[in-house]
Amino acid sequence: MGLDGLPASLASKLADKLPNLNRITGKNNSLTAELPELSPVNWTSFFTAQKPQNHGIYGFTSMDKTGYTLSINNFDQVLCPTIFDRLGDRGLVSKVINLPNTYPAKPLRGMLISGFVADSLEKAVYPPFLHGPLKESGFILEADTSRGLMEPEYLIDQVGRTLECRLNALEMLWNDLAWDFFVIVFTETDRLFHFLYPCFEDEKHPLHKLCMKFMLKWDKAIGQVLDKFEALPGPKKLISFADHGFTTLKTEVDLNTFLVQNGFLSYDRPPADQWDSSIISECSKAFALDPGRIYIHTSTDYERGKVSPVIAESIAADIAKALMKLEFNGQKVMESVQTGAEAYGAKAIGNPPDLICTAMPGFDLKAKFDRNEIFGFHGRTGTHTLRDAFFYSSDGSQAEFMHQTGQMVLDWFGCPLQECSRTKLNHY
Repeated sequence: MGLDGLPASLASKLADKLPNLNRITGKNNSLTAELPELSPVNWTSFFTAQKPQNHGIYGFTSMDKTGYTLSINNFDQVLCPTIFDRLGDRGLVSKVINLPNTYPAKPLRGMLISGFVADSLEKAVYPPFLHGPLKESGFILEADTSRGLMEPEYLIDQVGRTLECRLNALEMLWNDLAWDFFVIVFTETDRLFHFLYPCFEDEKHPLHKLCMKFMLKWDKAIGQVLDKFEALPGPKKLISFADHGFTTLKTEVDLNTFLVQNGFLSYDRPPADQWDSSIISECSKAFALDPGRIYIHTSTDYERGKVSPVIAESIAADIAKALMKLEFNGQKVMESVQTGAEAYGAKAIGNPPDLICTAMPGFDLKAKFDRNEIFGFHGRTGTHTLRDAFFYSSDGSQAEFMHQTGQMVLDWFGCPLQECSRTKLNHY
């Protein structure tokens, strides 16, 4: 049971008001997310049981090295087998609801309804026949968050609608018990926390009661899953966790603006929008992609790159040194700036960054192409944290990092990462 973005600390604070959350809170230690602390990176680490250097997802986007255009990462960019593949090889059936970064849906032994970044219900389901009943039920893939903080009542109504859709799908897929491994992810907390996080922490906030009214509905949804789990025949195990923590936003920090102001990045023309990476000039030494990934603009890797690989490490070191000195209102912004090799090892697959930045709690790293200020607020009040992600296991076992949750699944079924023989069917 995924509880997207739920901090362990907030769960403990709210547990006395949310009886079903209270059933699973305070029984395990919190998780640490994989770097960077984004949903697509960390949910992929769960469903592959691998760290980013082994599955190849390092952020929301990738940039074409010839045309300099951005594209959204999705399931097609995952470069290793999933736990569903490995379980399926053993004849085990998985059913999955709203799992981020599984779009477009791919065949598996079981059923799948993709989560974020799904935008077409037809492409978000496997087997294809699921499309009909889901469409008929009014299934919504994602809440409309476009009005965000400006219209909190609308935002809360939207996440309430998606929550109801998740529960309808739960009834549709769970009740025949024709499965061995079941996944449902509730992403509504993440959507609300980005825009309203202080409202949940501060009981005196004018929107606190409105937010808690939704949380009672969310808590009831948790209770439905817990009740269904408790009614299962054994042997069985439940794990519930968040993909990262959350905290109140101090400010957004735009790395591309930082690189421009420090002479590492320049543009050929004004951007068409915030995603217009095609404006990167040949004179640029480096550029950033979401949220804290920095790439050196080398002549060997990029069509317009002019940086010699001989001096790439020196440029990266200069950028890291400058970033570690960055402050906002007297507060240090960066917890660390690591090289790709330090963070992911020398054999990382895909396109690992040359530098990966981890901000101090409360600072939200961005990589836009249309901003003129390093610091600023752009309609959000909450941001991800690397640590303090909620975790619970019904048997008391503990994971330390996100990828270990997927390993727990394989361990339960006696399925080592590199082995694909059959095993006894058990409910997970």
